Amino acid sequence: MLMTKRSLLFALICGAPVLLAHGNERGTAELSLAGKSVAVSYGRPSLNGRDMLGQAQVGQQWRMGSDSATTFKSDADLLFGAVALPKGEYVLRARKDAEDKWTLLFNRENQSVAEVPLSYRKLDAPVEMLTIELPDNKGTGRFEMRWGTAALTADFKAK
Repeated sequence: MLMTKRSLLFALICGAPVLLAHGNERGTAELSLAGKSVAVSYGRPSLNGRDMLGQAQVGQQWRMGSDSATTFKSDADLLFGAVALPKGEYVLRARKDAEDKWTLLFNRENQSVAEVPLSYRKLDAPVEMLTIELPDNKGTGRFEMRWGTAALTADFKAK
């Protein structure tokens, strides 16, 4: 009986960190473009009654996601309009440039590699959990992030 109680206590102590952890769900968006893979991996925080994008200060960078860094990986060289992005893996951030103007930042080793203007659209219905998608539009990709009442997008294509 004593051994069973000790075993149970040991299991509870070892398992407590897992039970108490409250990390956010991870999301993945993937796209095959010109036969090459493009993917985003990100933490999916919920608003819980907050307006996180509305609270962002102009000129301030946003981590884009939660927990570990949001990553963007492409096996193809990409073009976001006139902005070239070499294939590779990047950490994504966003910068609020004005109330309805944002820039997508591709960083590697804490240095900016590319800055892509994002189109802003106000959504009719709010999105509770941060959502990033990479839809295919007849051979052209689109980075699309929705959270709260904002949608931020940028089209891209393989070089």
